[in-house]
Amino acid sequence: MSTHVDEIDWARIVERLLYLFPPILGVGLVGVLQDAGPGVPGLQFVLLLLSGFGYTALTLGLFVAIFFDARRIRRRPRASGNWTPNPWLNAAAALVSPPVAGVAYLVRRHRRFGTPAGRSDWWLVVAVSLATTLFGFVAAAVAIVFTIPGLLAAAIGLAGTVAVGSFPVAIHQDAAYVCTRTRSWRPNPGLYLGIAFLSLFVPPLQPIIAGYYLVRRRNAVGRP
Repeated sequence: MSTHVDEIDWARIVERLLYLFPPILGVGLVGVLQDAGPGVPGLQFVLLLLSGFGYTALTLGLFVAIFFDARRIRRRPRASGNWTPNPWLNAAAALVSPPVAGVAYLVRRHRRFGTPAGRSDWWLVVAVSLATTLFGFVAAAVAIVFTIPGLLAAAIGLAGTVAVGSFPVAIHQDAAYVCTRTRSWRPNPGLYLGIAFLSLFVPPLQPIIAGYYLVRRRNAVGRP
């Protein structure tokens, strides 16, 4: 039984579970802001319920995945460069703050083992996220100046959807690719995933980090 458990790539499960954090956060935010109209009774309650259930599932999933991954690493100290993470301590951190614990674990893990590289075109999604966010900011400014409530809501919705749905995944996946392609710049995918999560709460940070990342990527890798 233990052998089968150790064969599972728990680190990749940690990544995929963290990818679910932005959508869960988005559903909860919509639930908080939703004014349930007469035609959709109970919509706000349902959205909040889905968000709460999703966050609980994410927490428990990260607890299990981090525990088993840390336990496997601890059993092989030579292969891990003498990094021996405490399985119970790291897993318990996920019960306190799942996204923070998961990101911190991936950052440290990447320093020892790296992160498997995926496709080389994730930078396009980062670029689209940047362009969409900038467009959303401009449209929101126009809507405020000319008092167009519908345009303001559409701009915020468009920028928010792209940022929440794609930016964290795209920058994490692309950083995993870039760090295997050049020695001049090796971005830590876990760190950029954490910064992308932070940008969900501080929206102006998203275009700044996306623009910085794309410039650094261009200088380090050249043409994609």
